[in-house]
Amino acid sequence: MKYLVDSHSHTIVSGHAYSTRMEMIQAAKTKGLEALALTEHAPKMPGTCHEFYFQNYPVVPRTVDGLHIFMGAELNILDELGTVDLPDFVLQSLDLAIASIHGPCYSTNSEIIEKGSRDLNTQAYLNVMKNPYIHIIGHPDDGRFPVDYERLVRGAKETHTLLELNNSSQRPEGFRVNTEENAKVMLELCKKEGVYITTGSDAHIDIDVGGFSCIEKLIQEADFPEELIATTSYEKFSRLIRQKG
Repeated sequence: MKYLVDSHSHTIVSGHAYSTRMEMIQAAKTKGLEALALTEHAPKMPGTCHEFYFQNYPVVPRTVDGLHIFMGAELNILDELGTVDLPDFVLQSLDLAIASIHGPCYSTNSEIIEKGSRDLNTQAYLNVMKNPYIHIIGHPDDGRFPVDYERLVRGAKETHTLLELNNSSQRPEGFRVNTEENAKVMLELCKKEGVYITTGSDAHIDIDVGGFSCIEKLIQEADFPEELIATTSYEKFSRLIRQKG
């Protein structure tokens, strides 16, 4: 099975990544991808770009030497209400929006229950998926932020939101927790409920663009159906993200 879209990557604009836009694009072309999503970290992530960067996306070409480019953002989920760190007028102009929980940016509004609460984390995901401008939930496999996967998958189905299988999460040197076990649970539930997944490298350097070896292993072990993988072609991926809204 070929994965022809990388739905999650970062350039030097994100602050803690190491390659330029053109270096990432060249890497995607070398890997034989049809499309690459450049999803820079949104403004609440320390060291990333200002909101104005995303507002200026209209000047950026969406194809380069035959490679389709999605100019997007990886939004920070800020609380259990599903608040994110770009306003709707910016979100509606993006090609693609991922929403993720990141430790430096996330806190709950409860003074009683800490941010490790499974219920509050699940609420955060469910609420953010109701946003018509958000297409993907990023790395929901991170055990540092426990989640009820049955509710997550049902919420994704109801809102036409894609759930990400994140290759960076599964790497041996990765910093996220219990990712393999959590991804396996999510895959089984997605298969049962007919929910689409997306394959994201979460590359922060050009050599990692289109790198899916870790998640490909999980997909094979789960006997996950190709028809539920959004990133097997540019056309399929584009059609599925248009279902939001």
